[in-house]
Amino acid sequence: MTDTARRSPSPSVRPLVLTGFGLGAFLDGIVLHQILQWHHLVVDFRSADDLAGLRANTLWDGVFHLAAWTVVLVGLLWTARSRDELRTLPWRSLVGPLLVGWGAFNITDQVVFHMLLGAHHIRMTEDYQLYDWGYTALGAALVAAGLALVRGGRRARL
Repeated sequence: MTDTARRSPSPSVRPLVLTGFGLGAFLDGIVLHQILQWHHLVVDFRSADDLAGLRANTLWDGVFHLAAWTVVLVGLLWTARSRDELRTLPWRSLVGPLLVGWGAFNITDQVVFHMLLGAHHIRMTEDYQLYDWGYTALGAALVAAGLALVRGGRRARL
């Protein structure tokens, strides 16, 4: 019997990555937009310094939260459909993809909203680049930690 024939097919963890991506977006919106109030989604396009600007920014923050909610919902439904495959995985192989998705959100946010669109920065200050790149470094660390957990889970399973 060959080595590949002995191994069972590994279940897809893509729904967990998608769910982690959406949860990362929620954390960004809740913590950075609402609790810390460091930025709004489109603050570089429309200042939030007056009531009309604050309303516009709040609207787009809401659109962002609705998109995050939709991503999480799709990820959870997909995860539920994959539950029989995923049930056999150790916890590391379940938590790891969530961290990968969260980190992927941070990196995507940096590339799309901060660099390409220039819609906002993590913290709207003179030294915004420190916050932007720190946020991206956190995203890379989350991806690395998630991948390490998944690899560790595979070894534990063998």
